[in-house]
Formats: sequence, structure tokens, C-alpha cells
Amino acid sequence: MSQILVVDDEQAVCWALERALKAEGHKVAVAASAEEAFALAEKQHPEAIILDVRLPGMDGLSALGRLREITGDAPTIVATAFGNLQTAVRAVEQGAFDYLAKPFDLDQALETVKRALARRAMQNKLPAETAEESLETPEDIVGASPAMHNVFKRIALVAPRDSCVLITGESGAGKELVARAIHRYSTRRDRPFLPVNVAALNPSLVESELFGHVKGAFTGAAQPRPGLLALADGGTIFFDEVADIPLAVQVKLLRVLEHNEIMPVGSSQSQPLNVRVLAATHQHLEKKIAEGSFRHDLFFRLNVFQVHLPPLRERREDILPLAEHFLRRIEPMALPLAPATVQYLQNQTWLGNVRELRNALEHAAIVARGGPLLPEHFPVSAGLGGLGPKEQLAIAVIGWLADRIKNAGAEPPKDLYEELLRMIEPPLLEELMRKLQGNRWVAAQWLGLNRATVRKKLTQYGLADVHKDEDTENA
Repeated sequence: MSQILVVDDEQAVCWALERALKAEGHKVAVAASAEEAFALAEKQHPEAIILDVRLPGMDGLSALGRLREITGDAPTIVATAFGNLQTAVRAVEQGAFDYLAKPFDLDQALETVKRALARRAMQNKLPAETAEESLETPEDIVGASPAMHNVFKRIALVAPRDSCVLITGESGAGKELVARAIHRYSTRRDRPFLPVNVAALNPSLVESELFGHVKGAFTGAAQPRPGLLALADGGTIFFDEVADIPLAVQVKLLRVLEHNEIMPVGSSQSQPLNVRVLAATHQHLEKKIAEGSFRHDLFFRLNVFQVHLPPLRERREDILPLAEHFLRRIEPMALPLAPATVQYLQNQTWLGNVRELRNALEHAAIVARGGPLLPEHFPVSAGLGGLGPKEQLAIAVIGWLADRIKNAGAEPPKDLYEELLRMIEPPLLEELMRKLQGNRWVAAQWLGLNRATVRKKLTQYGLADVHKDEDTENA
């Protein structure tokens, strides 16, 4: 049984937490302000604190330092309905144990308290660091979805460390923004941040580009030249599309990670190096390892900590905040968006993710010429991400499956395959029969099905009368 202090000015939240915590056997004290919390903390010495950010008078983050002075090692769990990357980073840097985004599930809160108390028992505190609050910049990551709150939390946890981070996600999801955020909130923030697009490097010179070379190392090497790793010394280097690094170069990069040194091309002397490595990929590195094109030992060195960026289609609640964020920079006069435009944006698949959304908004702003943005102002291909039909279909199926799983409830679906067929077969049959002018015999050959099966399916979907059998000679 432990003493828990809940600091929140919402009575309903306090009541729910107090009831749930007491049911777990804890003693609970409740405060509606930071000032009241200070007084209670001095009297009752809580062993864990749940602290809201938005409080009357002093806000929760400002009160966090004072509460830590009073309680010593009592872990603090910050809760807020106004969470963003800065909130998560400031909370963790100032010593918060964890970060909950309202509305949170009570079971989630209880589990977090349980972990906090276990951490306290082991005397394994998070380091208390302070950082100036950064003003919003164009590089800020925007998102209010639970998935993005998890991204913010993971950035906040890993930023103060020097660990390697592997950032995964589809093209256009914002992986470089995550890398920049990790650097911006790290102890290396005043040193260089060097992004390297591996795929853009000259394949024959990639080793020299990364590690540098000495004079005479190869034909044309008239002068010694530092590589990109040396230029990032003291700071952070970000390898975008790390899966494209040639195998021979992977061996040398592994040495950098294991021994903190580089050896320029043509040199027999290694040089010390102090650099943090961040890497990103939209490919499955495990598959690349199985194919023999990526070293498993390098993968393990890069994948010390992973941050996954979910695609935009899986966090549709972020589409409107992102659109407004971009338009404030592209064309502020386009705000607020018309309801029809909001509906249009939220209905698109955005296979190209955040990058495609921004580009589509810029296109629409140009076409609208200062007027309100309407659906007809967006490019015809908006939401398709420039992918081929096969990729579009695959991603559409994945998105549909994610929605079905999310909305399945306690009882799992039992006919997913049949449901998918009922969605795909009608437009396939209708368009094919239109192209073949109703010839079921030819349609059966194209589909690899028996003609009777084609007839049965046309009847099943109410298409038999629309596309009458015209191949009478084959009847």
C-alpha cells in the first residue's frame, strides 16, 4: 500500500483516479492546484504523484521541480489534454517518470502507477535535467492522436541519451523530423546535425563520402578530404534510407559504432570520432538481412531504440491539425477550411503521408488564388502518393484491415476473407464485363474461372441483367 498524490483541477478525473487507486489498496490525497499540492506533499510524503499540466495558478510543469524537491525520489506521472512534443520532452527532462495523454484509460493509469512505484523501490530514478522551452518551428511534429503521443513520449525518453535510434515508417511520414527533434532535445543540440541520404550518394564514392580520404588514395584524390562522419563530429549524423548502404561500407560503419573511430580511405591510421548515429528506413531490415543485403550485427547496433511513425491513414485525427499547421505557412488566408474541404481531406488515403498532404495543400492554394480552398482545387491524384496500382491496392487493403480490427470490439470477425471478396469482386466484374461488352466466356478466361462461376457471381452481385451474355455461340 502506497501514498499517492493526485493533482488535478477536474473533479471527475480526481474522483475516478481516487476510486481506482483506493480499490488497488493505496491511500490517496487530492489537490486542485500546485500550491495545495506543495502543502499536502510536505505533510504526507507521497510515494508517487499524478500531476496535471493545466492547473489554476502555477502550471504542472512549473510545479514539477518544487514537488521533486519536497518528495525526493517520488516518481511523477504527468497528465495533460494539451500534450505535444514540447510537453513530453519538458516533462521527462525535468524528471517525470511517464506521460499520459487525456483522456486516458484508468487501467493504463494504474499500470503506470504500478511501474512508477516499482521503479522507486529499485531506486532507479530518471535523470533530472532542465531545458529551455523551444518556440514552435516549421520542424515541429504535429499530431494529437494516441499514436503520435506515443511517438512524442519515445522521442522524449531517448533524446537525452546517446543511444543509436532506428526510425521506421513509410516514405513521407516524417522520419527526418523525428531525427531532428531527437537532436534538438539532446545534449548535442549545439553541435552539427548532418542528414545523409544514402541513396543519393554516388555508389562508387560512398565510402569516401562517409569516411573521407587521404591525398592520393585514388585517382583524382589530389587533396585530403574529411568525410561526412568527421564533419558531424561532436554532433549527430542521420542516415536516411540506411538499407541502401553497400555491404562493404556496412562493415566500416559497424566499426564506427563499436570503437568510435573512423579510418579514411587510403589511410592506415584510425581517427577518434564522437558522433551520435540516427538511422531511418521504410524497408523491412529483417527481410534485407534474410536476403543477405544487410548485416545483422549492424542492424542490432542501429536498433538500440526504435521509433515507429505510423502512416497518416492510421491516424486520421491528425489530418486536420496538420493541414491547418501547413496552411498557416503556405496561405493563412485559406483558414478556416470549408466543411466540404475538411471532409475531403479526411476521406483521402494519403498514401504519400504527411509530405503528400503538404504538397496537395500547396497545389490547392496556388489554384485557389487567394480564395477559399475547395475539393476541386486539389490535384486529381491527391491521396494516391504517386504509387503504382499494385501498391495502392495493397495499402488500401491494409488500411481496411486496420479499420476492421480497430472496430471489431471484443468479438473478432470470422469472415474477413469473404468480406474482402464482397468488396473487390463487384467492381472487378462490372468493369471487366463492360470492357468485354458482356462476353462472359472471354471474361471467364481472363479471370481463370469457370464460365458458370462467372454467371453465378454476376447473379450474386445483381449484375446479371446489366451484362447479358452475348457470347451465344459459346453457350
